[in-house]
Amino acid sequence: MRFLTEPQIESIRERFGTPVYVYDQRTLEEAADRVRAFPVPCRLVGRFAMKALPTAAVLRIFDAKGLHIDASSGFEAERALAAGIAPEKIQITAQELPKDLKGLVQRGVLFNACSLHQLRRFGELFPGGEVSIRVNPGLGSGHNNRTNVGGPSSSFGIWHEKLALVQTLAREFDLRITGLHTHVGSGGDPEVWKHCAALSLGIAQQLPDLNRLSLGGGFKVARMPGEKAADLDAIGRALSPQIAEYLDGRSRARGRANDDFQLEIEPGTYLVALAGAILCEVIDLVDTGAGGNRFIKIDSGMTELLRPSLYGAQHPIAVVPRYRENGRTASGDEDDYLVVGHCCESGDILTPAPGDPEGLTHRRLARAEIGDTLVIEGTGAYASGMAASNYNSFPKAAEVLIERDGTPRLIRKRQTLAQSLENEL
Repeated sequence: MRFLTEPQIESIRERFGTPVYVYDQRTLEEAADRVRAFPVPCRLVGRFAMKALPTAAVLRIFDAKGLHIDASSGFEAERALAAGIAPEKIQITAQELPKDLKGLVQRGVLFNACSLHQLRRFGELFPGGEVSIRVNPGLGSGHNNRTNVGGPSSSFGIWHEKLALVQTLAREFDLRITGLHTHVGSGGDPEVWKHCAALSLGIAQQLPDLNRLSLGGGFKVARMPGEKAADLDAIGRALSPQIAEYLDGRSRARGRANDDFQLEIEPGTYLVALAGAILCEVIDLVDTGAGGNRFIKIDSGMTELLRPSLYGAQHPIAVVPRYRENGRTASGDEDDYLVVGHCCESGDILTPAPGDPEGLTHRRLARAEIGDTLVIEGTGAYASGMAASNYNSFPKAAEVLIERDGTPRLIRKRQTLAQSLENEL
């Protein structure tokens, strides 16, 4: 396992129960250091896409490391402010206009207009102001349509052919477009990143007041054996000549140095995915007869991890026997299992076919017994923050942080049923 030992698993389970999210501070900080070291020929800001894991303790770790925050809603911006993040380090990039856009911007939060309507609304509220825009550059590289954030099948951002309308609105409200955000989910291939950066820089050249360019996120992480993770250093070195050429042209056009220019990258998954695991209990073992399937049922599922049901996402899974110190030892035997969650829902499957939530794939796992611990790794990103919370009335799970000295600390209490019902009338 990536950061957990079997004694830690047993101890955390005894102290905090299951299901429980577990995060590793060292892994979080090491990922933040790699982001901050991204090599580019100008000032760099790493911006954590907090939707991946919005828990306050994690936001504070990244804030201490010098990262800024990208919020996908006004509520996320408020959540970051409540965690103690300075408003000038928070940018809102949202499908829905925040209800209190004016108040948030007046407090110092940055705003990234993601449509012509949003840009017009900002102009009405803040004529003569500065604003950033998100542009769809016409290319997307998500592994399926559900994860594609660019190109004609994506609603994210202002279509690149509508820049003239952006400039018309800017003149109407005397706005300065000083920020540009593009994001197409570029994976780990430096050549793909170079192509995407070329599209972004081509758009940037049409915005004379630009002093901040975000290339978004989408850096590939290797959750499963055989997968290849993005090498941020290699990607940065591949992009640097293009960026340097753009900056050189910008400097000549403006007649001064580029001291005011800032490049941003916006990882979410990359920063947190491998720093998280879910511990849950094997609550039942069933089969469907000869020629059928063996199933491990757990006290978790889509209520803690929705990605497999949505995308056919793959996560490392391990069975850890309980109470080895009391005489039980691993037999060394293995079986092929399908792992299913505790929801009365046919889609609550933790072992779908890769990229196909409709298909099933067996996992070769240590022979399980009821009461064992099942560990789901690679669940730091889009797990706690994107779960079918309270489905079948299951309370939200607790969250635990393993601090740098190895001490597990509770950072979110387990929800009670009463808490989930408190707003009902």
